[in-house]
Amino acid sequence: MRILGLDVGERTIGVAVSDALGWTAQGVTVIRRQNLQADLNALRALVNEYEVGKFVVGLPRRTDGSYGPEAEKVRAFARKLEGELGLPVEYWDERFSTAAAEKALLEGDVSRAKRKQVIDKVAAVVILQAYLDRQ
Repeated sequence: MRILGLDVGERTIGVAVSDALGWTAQGVTVIRRQNLQADLNALRALVNEYEVGKFVVGLPRRTDGSYGPEAEKVRAFARKLEGELGLPVEYWDERFSTAAAEKALLEGDVSRAKRKQVIDKVAAVVILQAYLDRQ
């Protein structure tokens, strides 16, 4: 069973997918958010394409570990995702995932313009790989 990892933001959703054995995460795409139905349709297409059985959604936490309004927005989206697509959702602490993604892209000497295009996808990889490593 493949797992889809999501880095849900206000304007974009970074997407990563696991391999069939659940060992590695690969970046798939960045969905430019339009409206709820368009976002769900884009994710539905990826679920069908990759034969996904579960979602892992990055849950933003503050550095002190508490949850803010961003976390509630992500939870609300994940509840709709779970209801519409009928697949389970697990949350993963996404603190520092974007910073880790930025560091990896800088170490790979990726240009600033290219980093901006792929940062959310790489953050989704970081989230999903951390989840897979913990399993």
